[in-house]
Amino acid sequence: MKRIVIVGATSGIGLATARACIREGWRLGAAGRRLEALEALRAEAPKQVEIEPLDVTRDDAPEHLDRLIQRLGGMDTYLHVSGIGSRNFELRPDIEVETLRTNGEGFVRMVTAAYACFRKQGGGHLAVISSIAGTRGLGAAPAYSATKRMQNTYIDALAQLARMEGHDRIRFTDIRPGFVATPLLAREPRYPMLMQTEKVVRRIMQVLRKPRRRVVIDRRYALLVLLWRLIPQGIWERLKIRPREK
Repeated sequence: MKRIVIVGATSGIGLATARACIREGWRLGAAGRRLEALEALRAEAPKQVEIEPLDVTRDDAPEHLDRLIQRLGGMDTYLHVSGIGSRNFELRPDIEVETLRTNGEGFVRMVTAAYACFRKQGGGHLAVISSIAGTRGLGAAPAYSATKRMQNTYIDALAQLARMEGHDRIRFTDIRPGFVATPLLAREPRYPMLMQTEKVVRRIMQVLRKPRRRVVIDRRYALLVLLWRLIPQGIWERLKIRPREK
């Protein structure tokens, strides 16, 4: 039975993916900040699910991850979903810094802990949910787009490190969705090409079954990313990329 740990399993894509893993019959280690949400998830399949509350911005988060892995009996796949983001035209420092702490510091803290586990056991699948927002700097959400770009680069670096160390059995996947109808965007204006969570989770599950190095969800966003990369910097800086007001 496959054993997967999902950090950020209390809402949105993380929760939906956790439920999909339960339906697949996998053993699930679910982690996140909200204990009540974790307990509700475990109640759906008590024999399959282990839970552990943790906050990725705290220094003790890797210790909580280790405890969860031990109770699960090991870890074949680690999926990092935890993240925050919002528009910040006003550049409020509290929003920017909290985004950096969660998507930057917290990401590195947990991904390196998962890598250390796979390094020790000689293999595993390390997958992360980043975003197409890492393609270019988005004026509507500077810290969010910057941290997602950092995540892309960090996984590239870890993949190279694994090969340098001879850990060819450690697989890496960088999953980059476009805009998804999750609670993260519920308070925001309408986004174009908004995808339903169920569609995104189906694609995530395909990648978890058969790992790929990098995946953009979906084809429309893959084309959009290609176009973004072709735009000269001087033109990019003059574009007004923003969601439509409700």
